[in-house]
Amino acid sequence: MTRKEQFMPNGIPGKIRVYDNGGESFDRYTVVFTGNYKGRQGCDYLGMSAHPFHPQGFGQHGWSEMRIDHPSYKHLGKNIRFTDLPKDCQRAVIDDYIDIWGLEVKK
Repeated sequence: MTRKEQFMPNGIPGKIRVYDNGGESFDRYTVVFTGNYKGRQGCDYLGMSAHPFHPQGFGQHGWSEMRIDHPSYKHLGKNIRFTDLPKDCQRAVIDDYIDIWGLEVKK
């Protein structure tokens, strides 16, 4: 099994938590990257609209010293599966995930 297959079984990032606030704000989706990938405490996250690559869309990265979804994640919406994200959001998450974990991609 390759490192990429370990971190992305069936092409799905394994070390993330995904939230949907149901459209209460423009940054409807929040993805929290988990794991000790940078050897530091805290968490990286990505907030985005359904079309983060569109000129009128939204996609912004952030980092917090504390987990933004613990002890509660209610302010982020409901917990959803990665596959429930719109395709553009999935692409944004996978691009970041591959970079964060240093996963080799064959071109």
